[in-house]
Amino acid sequence: MILKAKERGDGGQLARYLLAMRDNEHVELVEVAGFVSDDLLDALHEADAIARGTRCKNYLFSMSLNPPEGAYVETEVFEKTADLIGKKLGLENQPLAIVFHEKDGRRHAHVVWSRIDTEKMRAINLPHYKTKLRDVSRALYLEHGWDMPRGLQDRSLRDPLNFSREEWQQARRAGVDPREIKAALQDAWKHSDNRTSFEAALKERGFWLAKGDRRGFVALDYRGEVYSLSRYVGVKTKEMEARLGESDRLPSASEIKATIAQGMTRKVHEFIKEAHSQTRQRLAMLEFRKGEMIARHQDERATITAQHQKRWQADTMERAARLPRGFSGIWHRLTGQYAKIKAQNEKEALIAWQRDRAEKDAVIFKQIEERAALQRDIKRQRSISSQELMQLRKDVANYRDIDRPDPERDRIEEHRRARQRTRHPSGP
Repeated sequence: MILKAKERGDGGQLARYLLAMRDNEHVELVEVAGFVSDDLLDALHEADAIARGTRCKNYLFSMSLNPPEGAYVETEVFEKTADLIGKKLGLENQPLAIVFHEKDGRRHAHVVWSRIDTEKMRAINLPHYKTKLRDVSRALYLEHGWDMPRGLQDRSLRDPLNFSREEWQQARRAGVDPREIKAALQDAWKHSDNRTSFEAALKERGFWLAKGDRRGFVALDYRGEVYSLSRYVGVKTKEMEARLGESDRLPSASEIKATIAQGMTRKVHEFIKEAHSQTRQRLAMLEFRKGEMIARHQDERATITAQHQKRWQADTMERAARLPRGFSGIWHRLTGQYAKIKAQNEKEALIAWQRDRAEKDAVIFKQIEERAALQRDIKRQRSISSQELMQLRKDVANYRDIDRPDPERDRIEEHRRARQRTRHPSGP
């Protein structure tokens, strides 16, 4: 089912909208939980009053659950879906209300949660809630076997020759649910009426039509995986032949694999060039940061060294001024005062030297920490780039393996073609 949601305030206006009969034939308040009142208007006014103790304006999370047209969905399914969403978003212990609307022979539900955690008196954050709701929605379509809207289908199920490099990486990481493959193939069949339109619909979803080695009609994805259309689409071979013609007139799965391999090899080579270019740009930026950092660190060290030298000269002159000269100096030497002053000066000089060294070490250690963090970024970028390029080269090698001549495969294909020529001899 389609799930739409947003964060909002004005609980009173929302309650009045949810209970309005003007646009609905039936309205049913199924549940109000976690509020003091079991009246929807009073409950959302309560949420409004609590939210005033915080700075949150959009203190409600309001969502609609819309099943596809013609689907009969039990109340329990709506409630379980609301519970699942609550857990995914961290709202499972929050007050909520559920209202059902019916109009024009269709039934949908509205669920409203309070976002305010009353113990901490702050709103619960809902990061990436749209993505999470999309995942729940797709799972519901697959679980109930509903026709999934194109916008919800796995993004990797489309023409791979139109992939960006980021989409290629995402498609490689994400394993496609077999139920989604089945839904995509069934959707292509449903929206076509002949071989040309079916092949176009398959291509749009990232598949190619072919003659299987053991099966009649098959579809291949960009990895070279083969899927039996009669099994995945749920249509008998005779019905397929009525729409698509005889399977023997189609290219074999081996031929299609070769075609896919050639096209995808070119595409992956483009990704490799793009990866090289972006790596050079990123490393150049990191090298610029490195050069700027080194120059700044050198300036900082020169500055503190100059400060220390200036202070050392001033302190040295101050200590020298303590030592008496002339007859006073002789007298102080005779009485032992001179030695005491000299010892005190030496002690202060040692302390000053240790102080300056500690200050300089602190600057150096801070700079080393900053430089080490940058070096980790450089190493990480080089590692990421190396791994990506290695994987892309492996992808090229895999497609070359697919396209490599196979004598046994060629023998089988030639035998198939001979049978086809026998069944459909050319004219004189």
